[in-house]
Amino acid sequence: MDVLVLIGRILFALLFLGSGFGHLAQRAAMAQYAQFKGIPMPTLAVPASGVLLLAGGLSVLLGVWADLGALLLILFLVPTAFLMHAFWKETDPEAKQAEMVHFNKDIALAGAALMLFAFFAYTGDDLGLTLTGPLFSLS
Repeated sequence: MDVLVLIGRILFALLFLGSGFGHLAQRAAMAQYAQFKGIPMPTLAVPASGVLLLAGGLSVLLGVWADLGALLLILFLVPTAFLMHAFWKETDPEAKQAEMVHFNKDIALAGAALMLFAFFAYTGDDLGLTLTGPLFSLS
């Protein structure tokens, strides 16, 4: 089971690591888009969210307080779904559909991150192939 969880962590974290890197490497373009979406202080919000994505993704990937890393990803995903992908505000049917897909993706990923949090916090040190145990305990 340890190897399956490790493979799942790798596949899950890759999305966030790539996105976090993009937030930092393409700051100006992403800040402009965030400003268009009405995000306050986009030039600060974009790199801050990039750091959040990298920290959460690396934590889950490496198994260093992976429960905390999952919470960091939730902290990014839920506000992003509502602030960046507010499909209910769109009037164009195609734009509405695209934003709904992104909204649902972010909410589903937040659900998966919540399950990861619970999994690590409940299992504790019994789960192998991590560098540290969890920071939180649900047992």
